[in-house]
Amino acid sequence: MASPFARLLALAVLFTSVYSATIAHKQHDDHDHAPLNRRLPSTWYQADDHPVHQLFKRGPSTDGAVYAQVGSSTWAAAYPRSTPDPTQLPQAWVDALNDAVSSGKIPSFGPSKATGGNPMYPGADPSSDTICSTTYKCRKNPDNIYDAPDGLLGVSFDDGPLPTSDKLYDFLKANNQPATHFFIGVNILNNPNEFNRAFSELQNDIAVHTWTHPYMTTLDNLGVLGQLGWTMEIIHNSTGGRLPKYWRPPFGDSDNRVNAIASEVFGLTTVIWNQDTEDWSLTSGGTTPQKVNASMTQWLTGPKSPGLIILEHELSDQSVQAFIDAYPVMKQNGWNTVSVGQIDGESAYVNSPSSTGNVTPMGIVLSSHNGTDPDASSSQSPSGSSSAATPSSSGSSRSSTTSSSSVSPSSTGAIQNNAALSMARPASWQLVSLLASCPLMMLSTLVMI
Repeated sequence: MASPFARLLALAVLFTSVYSATIAHKQHDDHDHAPLNRRLPSTWYQADDHPVHQLFKRGPSTDGAVYAQVGSSTWAAAYPRSTPDPTQLPQAWVDALNDAVSSGKIPSFGPSKATGGNPMYPGADPSSDTICSTTYKCRKNPDNIYDAPDGLLGVSFDDGPLPTSDKLYDFLKANNQPATHFFIGVNILNNPNEFNRAFSELQNDIAVHTWTHPYMTTLDNLGVLGQLGWTMEIIHNSTGGRLPKYWRPPFGDSDNRVNAIASEVFGLTTVIWNQDTEDWSLTSGGTTPQKVNASMTQWLTGPKSPGLIILEHELSDQSVQAFIDAYPVMKQNGWNTVSVGQIDGESAYVNSPSSTGNVTPMGIVLSSHNGTDPDASSSQSPSGSSSAATPSSSGSSRSSTTSSSSVSPSSTGAIQNNAALSMARPASWQLVSLLASCPLMMLSTLVMI
């Protein structure tokens, strides 16, 4: 039997250990992490096994890789100058597409027929459950976004960046108004200064509007892959490694096949709209400023359920002015104007809370809806080199038939499995379990001594 002093000493050691573990957990919580936007009901980041994390290079710090300066010749040389060649796509993208097709995740119906206007599906109903063409106003796909929550107006603009964007950016900055920019890839390539204004100066959301603005349903699977992939690539490599989460089809033209490629290969959510100003046609006489203003006034003074996602463009001085003229009406009628990427409290990126927050290559911050503790994030970075001097897909010369030994976005900076994260922060349930076990530990100690 131990002496009373020995008993007291053992208890002191026990309490010190428990207290130290508790304090260590609390101190880790006090670190300067990027702010977390709690998102309901889905995940904040894509799950770590989502294919999108394997398709773009990541390194061991913040984002990790060192990218060419936006606007430099090295930066520009990494991308196609016009319509992507489907035989010159990074092998990792093609492999991901083939995997999705073979597993039955991509519908098997073929492309629509180009008509010079709305594409057609000869012999098939474009509004059917199988096709569900958004050009034909099919709303049967629950994953597509058409409406904002009640009282919210999702501010977004298509077709930039362009020289005409500067006037819009001045106005947004003066009014501290966030927006989502659905950018065309070749426009980013040709207007890097405006791109930098939107992303770095305004800190706005950057989203995908394809590489050259085609009718997407008229393309075969590889054509869709190139249009989305290269736009994802240039945004990723020009924003410190951010992966856009949203895309908008040009002309609103998508269907279940195109949506599936966007989602299954690149983790993209399709965003349409519920009102259309047709401001894109202001320069061609298709509409007038008066007509646009009348439509905007009608929508903005009407019901706030559902909320509004209005199709607007930074395509011309006239379309920019149409938004500027309507903005006071939005505010006077009590609309909560947010970016489309923020309409549900989420981020416009799958791996960062904002255009200024930390880039988190690890896709492990999940909501409790999926049975994973949202606080169980990790500060450990993935493996991979941070010395890369060029974007992950350096040039458009890599063929879809390249051998497995070629360098691809998935061959460096590969994401680690969650089980391998030795420095992961203890989850809340672990702390609770530790504290709950204290009485048993104390009793066991007393018995032993």
